[in-house]
Amino acid sequence: MGNVYASSVNEMRDIPGAWRRTAVGAGLIGSDHSARTRSSSDPQPRLAAARPTIFAEMSALAARTGAVNLGQGFPDEDGPIEVLEAARAAISNGVNQYPPGRGIPDLLLAIAEHQRRFYGVHLDPQRDVLVTAGATEGLAAALLALIGGPEDEVVVFEPHYDSYAAVVALAGARLVTVPLRWPDFQPDLEELRAAVSDRTRIILVNDPHNPTGAVFGRELQDEVIRLAERHDAIIVTDEVYEHLVFDQPHVPIATLPGAWERTLTISSGGKTFSTTGWKIGWVTGPADQVDAVLTVKQFLTYVNGAPFQPAIATGLRLPDAFFAAAAQTLRDKRDILGAGLRSAGFDVSQAAGTYFTVVDAAPLGVSDAADFCRGLADRAGVVAIPLTAFVTSARRPEYATLVRFAACKRVDVLEEAASRLAVIRG
Repeated sequence: MGNVYASSVNEMRDIPGAWRRTAVGAGLIGSDHSARTRSSSDPQPRLAAARPTIFAEMSALAARTGAVNLGQGFPDEDGPIEVLEAARAAISNGVNQYPPGRGIPDLLLAIAEHQRRFYGVHLDPQRDVLVTAGATEGLAAALLALIGGPEDEVVVFEPHYDSYAAVVALAGARLVTVPLRWPDFQPDLEELRAAVSDRTRIILVNDPHNPTGAVFGRELQDEVIRLAERHDAIIVTDEVYEHLVFDQPHVPIATLPGAWERTLTISSGGKTFSTTGWKIGWVTGPADQVDAVLTVKQFLTYVNGAPFQPAIATGLRLPDAFFAAAAQTLRDKRDILGAGLRSAGFDVSQAAGTYFTVVDAAPLGVSDAADFCRGLADRAGVVAIPLTAFVTSARRPEYATLVRFAACKRVDVLEEAASRLAVIRG
């Protein structure tokens, strides 16, 4: 038994603290906190330990079985050589100690230039921009900074990136979800209106959307802004796939009328430049809100990735042709993967952006996507993620047969995966 799996079935002492509500929020343990065992040699009550995330579990399964890993969303190719060389040069030139708390000045400037170049947003790089340890830290710092207590609610679209529920739970607030339903994963505006109230502190919008690959339109964006203004909520956006939109330009909510003063925009270089391990992200928005996030962020990682910051600055200044080619390349990969999935017998939702394609496995007789994914490595030599990993327990039956595959792999890898998946149709 490997160490990762062993930790998922071990029991542990009843250790108090915020870790448990974080794990419950993320669905890594159940909400039942009762003691499981007690022995005469160890009178401490023992409870089930938190499970590893589904991403860790499936990546370990792929490594153990040699399966093609279309589960966790990381590329298997390096990013642009200019970006890689800039990191090497920074290391060689001694950029290896703590950078400034907000980020190195040139990266702050490059982020501001990027927002002006692509979206017409004019930022003060010294006040309106903050570099973080990836978008995940930016999101965590923003939520922890802006949530006031257990009376606050955070509205998100569901399915949702798993860290959202974990951090909202850590902050002690309540997660309120608005469902995105198969096959187009667009929200019902009436359900959104019903979810937002005077208790809503934050409306969290992930666009382009992980895990569904959906891109949201102007009508939804305008309604989010209207509801935030009506209920005095803050809009926090997760836009890490901003340059991986296939059919239309990405439009940040912060650029729309009435949004700027109450919107924090979060993104990163990992997905755009295939450098997910570098963890260079950023938060932009009104200076006072960015300062609030900095107050928390400086006590999380403090700073990170000194030599990678000038490299991401280099990436943000690449010519338009690079960004257009990145989106087209991933669109082509989406199409290759989608064709293979259809041939294997899945119903396929056509992704409008991101790394991901969602399928319905019900036509193959599947009733439980989690069990299906755990068996897929041995059955077909491919690993994927059940969409139930991204939803709250109450809504899991609605997504029970849906599976997410990642298209951010080499073309030959996607073709090999498609060939292997053909066996499941028989």
